[in-house]
Amino acid sequence: MGIKFRLTAMQFLQFFIWGAWLISLGSYMNNTLHFEGGQIGAIFATMGIAALFMPGLTGIIADKWINAERLYGLLHLIGAGALFYASTATTYQEMYWAMLLNMLAYMPTLSLANTVSYNALEKYHLDLIKDFPPIRVWGTVGFICAMWAVDLTGFKNGAAQLYVAAISALVLGLYAFTLPPCPPARSENKTVLSAFGLDALVLLKQKKMAIFFLFSMLLGAALQITNTYGDTFLNSFKDLPEYADSFGVQHSVILLSFSQMSETLFILAIPFFLKHFGIKRVMLISMFAWVFRFGLFGLGNPGDGLWMLILSMIVYGMAFDFFNVSGSLFTEMEAHSSIRASAQGLFFMMTNGIGAFVGGYASGAVVDFFSVYAESGEVISREWTPIWLIFAGYALLIGILFGLVFRYKHVPENNVKQ
Repeated sequence: MGIKFRLTAMQFLQFFIWGAWLISLGSYMNNTLHFEGGQIGAIFATMGIAALFMPGLTGIIADKWINAERLYGLLHLIGAGALFYASTATTYQEMYWAMLLNMLAYMPTLSLANTVSYNALEKYHLDLIKDFPPIRVWGTVGFICAMWAVDLTGFKNGAAQLYVAAISALVLGLYAFTLPPCPPARSENKTVLSAFGLDALVLLKQKKMAIFFLFSMLLGAALQITNTYGDTFLNSFKDLPEYADSFGVQHSVILLSFSQMSETLFILAIPFFLKHFGIKRVMLISMFAWVFRFGLFGLGNPGDGLWMLILSMIVYGMAFDFFNVSGSLFTEMEAHSSIRASAQGLFFMMTNGIGAFVGGYASGAVVDFFSVYAESGEVISREWTPIWLIFAGYALLIGILFGLVFRYKHVPENNVKQ
């Protein structure tokens, strides 16, 4: 069996695990477990907590003591156990600690999967730039397949989605031990600060980069909002007779999967946009795309407003990729070669760490403000339109402020420095 196929299987399962629950868990917790919006937001904020330190910590471990593929497999086995436990959770506390453990195990595997892939491709004398992207894209395919699987089977409405994720994590955890060895490099140059991206803090001395990272954190707070509440929002229409049997309600997760499909297309457009418009305009496009993403959710419905929801899914690819991928490329271009890896760690920490943590709790507070709960915790009523429009207003404010305070002169011939 060729190494490309083996790595493709790894990437597919890596994101299949995530896709099995990320989009639909919020709806399950809301409709079946009757958790409040703030509780759901706090559970999703565990991704931010894990992203703050786990990738750096496991990076040190893999660099110094344990083969990367073995650590990768062990973390997935721990994640499988946490997901199995989460499937039995009936209280907020049980679910919170189960998902926190799962995230502490899962988040570092995102970078370890790349490390294992790069190592294997180099061992087999393959071209990283040419051969890795076609392998990595199967991760997105795996995410989409998982979403479709839990939707078509009806697992999205119950704990079965967590069983699917747990079994997939168990399979991948065992499979990882069969991958080519990736022994510790034991580099003497890599410090604890560099592993956590903190020696890149020198970049904050530059006003331009300080502003960029600040807005990266602020926009990072918006990244997971529709993952957290999108399916819950669409399922809320099931109580309205005119929408109960609509595609957007019956197959809400499939509808939301159009966002990931859009993402795979817009990522191909990034080189063109960066070359012709520069990082500031591309980031502004992303910010205003988030305005449309949230605004269209607020105005659309699964009936005659379905076109708004579909347009929102299409816009998501631009909103997510133009920020996440372009921001990472900009960080790579602006950082000195000696701290580029650390700069990427800092960008990841600001967006998926601090940003996701703040966004999880803040969005939960907004949802709770516009919700009425019974004593049992069941939702009596929830005003989704103002919720989404507040999120849209937040993205709009960020976009306006970013346009005013971020100074960057684009030079098409040299798309690196001012």
